Amino acid sequence: MLTSSERRRAISGGALSLTGIALFVGIAVLVLLAAGIESGGNTTLTDPYLLRVLRFTLLQAVLSTLLSVALAIPVARALARQPRFPGRLWLIRLMAVPMGLPVLIGALGLLGIWGRQGLINHALAALGLSQPVSIYGLAGILLAHVFFNMPLACRLMLAGLERVPAEYWLVAGGLGMRPTSVFRFIEWPILRGLIPGIAGLIFMLCATSFTLVLILGGGPAATTLEVAIYQALRFDFDPGRAVMLSLLQIAITLVVLGAMTLFRAPDDHGLTSGRTLRRIDGQAPAARWADAILLSLAALFLGLPLASVVVVGLEADLPKLAIQPIFLQAAVTSLAIALAAGLLAVLISFAIIRARSVISADRHRAVGLRSLAIALSASSSLILLVPPIVLATGWFLALRPLGDPSEFAAILIIIINALMALPFVIRVIEPAYAVHRRRTERLAASLGLHGMSRFRLIDWPGLRKPFFTALSFAMALSLGDLGAVALFGSSSLMTLPWLVYSKLGSYRTNDADGYALILGLVCLLLTMAGTTGQGTNDDESRRNG
Repeated sequence: MLTSSERRRAISGGALSLTGIALFVGIAVLVLLAAGIESGGNTTLTDPYLLRVLRFTLLQAVLSTLLSVALAIPVARALARQPRFPGRLWLIRLMAVPMGLPVLIGALGLLGIWGRQGLINHALAALGLSQPVSIYGLAGILLAHVFFNMPLACRLMLAGLERVPAEYWLVAGGLGMRPTSVFRFIEWPILRGLIPGIAGLIFMLCATSFTLVLILGGGPAATTLEVAIYQALRFDFDPGRAVMLSLLQIAITLVVLGAMTLFRAPDDHGLTSGRTLRRIDGQAPAARWADAILLSLAALFLGLPLASVVVVGLEADLPKLAIQPIFLQAAVTSLAIALAAGLLAVLISFAIIRARSVISADRHRAVGLRSLAIALSASSSLILLVPPIVLATGWFLALRPLGDPSEFAAILIIIINALMALPFVIRVIEPAYAVHRRRTERLAASLGLHGMSRFRLIDWPGLRKPFFTALSFAMALSLGDLGAVALFGSSSLMTLPWLVYSKLGSYRTNDADGYALILGLVCLLLTMAGTTGQGTNDDESRRNG
């Protein structure tokens, strides 16, 4: 049991973290509101440009969500029906790569396959056809969003199908049910309960998409709210328009988050490990061939862009690029920002988790503590309500009276990236912390260990692995981020994503490909470092493998 002073310190730490998050987000929103009022009617909701950007933002998000979910259903069913498909486990693992891949690298991989000089157009030219495939504009944005979000939807759906009791398949086989009947009576009821939550999650990701639209948008006709905010400040320097766009973005995310609360959230704890299902349907030759073709196409759709990043990256002079002063500056800056953001995310998360644990253990907690626990639970969702580019815009305007906002860029990027990582870090640390406390509570009490002694001798050895896992993934997320850097990136603040984007913008694509490969390898190494040694003794890790 914790002493009263330890309980007070834990609750105070959680309250302090919550206050810091609320202040950082709240100041940015209040500045945006004040700037919107001050701008008067310079930019209104009836502005044709504003309405066009809003329509396109919603249109691409709706279409991306529909395509991602619609394509994920048959792929998930094929994976579930064909447990002996060659390379099935590797395909499922391949589907996890886009979820941890920096968006900028994925966009470059898609350009390598679908771009004007990509593999598809070269193949069409070899057949004597013109080059009709263009990845820029709405089609490219939809393609990129499906590349990143279809695997997520597929893995969540497959996890749901894996939880169907084996008796269902035995009964279906005994009754001789056809595939359409199996889908209608067994699979669809499962998928129907998952789809609203999955669709809401994907819609939120697409509505707040920045990097993909920035690279593949193709001009004013294909611009989303977040990209329009960036353009309004970076190129046009129109604060009034940026403020109105930011407030619209907040309104959209608020509506979507409110709607998502009406549906069950997708159970990402059950992300599939690809375990074999004992199904006897789908074994007819026609079904097996159809599923094999579908899974092969899915593997090519996901694998070719990733292979393109590796191939074109290796064509660059990597040793020469690696010793360039601008690369060394960007690498040091990116790693320093990533480490600081990761540590900050872990510290804030641990403070929040510890405070929530202490409050939940108090059976006679007061109303104030119950309210604090609810606020702590919702704290990690603030970054979903106010996306990074909107936060950066609010602080950009808030710091202008103090001088050049770029002077504060590093600390702002660190805080914003830490907040971006907060939901993930909490999800990693909290279950491990709860299990650890249950296992060691009596041991610590019997030994009379409290405070730093308990943390050093009992807590740290038990929580070291989840802490490092959370830190590594938070660092990888920060390393690949372009959103917060976009407003402040310059020669004095050069990160690896901004370096890749700058080279791409100056048509030095060979250098951009090389730097992208290096960035991808660094993120991959961080991800592997965070997961090394896990899964051997942990049931959750075995499920999520």
